[in-house]
Amino acid sequence: MRHLATCLALSVLPAMGASAGVVKEVRFGVTDHNICVANCDNANKETGPDVNGEIVFASPDVLDIVWSPRPYVMASVNTAGNTSFGGAGLYWNWSFAEGWSLEQGVGYVIHDGELNFPFPQGDPRNDPVSAETVFFGSRDLFRTSLALNRDFGEKWGAQLMYEHLSHGQILGSGRNQGLDNAGVRVIYRLGG
Repeated sequence: MRHLATCLALSVLPAMGASAGVVKEVRFGVTDHNICVANCDNANKETGPDVNGEIVFASPDVLDIVWSPRPYVMASVNTAGNTSFGGAGLYWNWSFAEGWSLEQGVGYVIHDGELNFPFPQGDPRNDPVSAETVFFGSRDLFRTSLALNRDFGEKWGAQLMYEHLSHGQILGSGRNQGLDNAGVRVIYRLGG
C-alpha cells in the first residue's frame, strides 16, 4: 500500500505545479489487466480491471523540435489488489480522418508490484508464488502506449488504448516479465 501511495503522489505532483491554463484534457477509464499480446506466458497471472486517470497538458514550445508531444501524468489502480502504477510521459497525436486520431506515447512509471522471487532461484517454494505473480525486476518501468481516439464534439471523446510496461533491461536487469493492458477511456477537454 505504501508503494501505491508513492505511485499516486508521483503522478499528481507535476500537475499541481502546472497552471490551469495548460491542462488540456482529463481522461478516465478501465483497462483489462495483464492481457495476452505476444508472449502469453505471464498473461494468466494477476487479474482484475484497472481504473485509471490521466491529465494531459498542452505541448510546451520547447518540444516543437520533436513534433510537439503533449506531457501527461497518470495513475492506474488494480481493483483486485494486484500491480498498480503511476507516472508521467509524452503523447504524440496524429489525425487521420475527421474526428479520428492515433496517439502514441512513451513514459516512465513506478509500480507497487513484485520485483523478485521470495526465495532463492530454483527453490521449489517459489513455484506457487510464480504461478500467480508477475515479477518486474525493477521498481521503475517504461510505459509505451498506443490509442485510437474518436471525438464526439469539442469537449468529449473516447479512446481505445493499449499500454505495455517493462524495464527493457535498461532501467533494471534480470526479471522483466512486464505487463500489457488494454481498455477504454472517456476524454474531457478543457477550454476551446
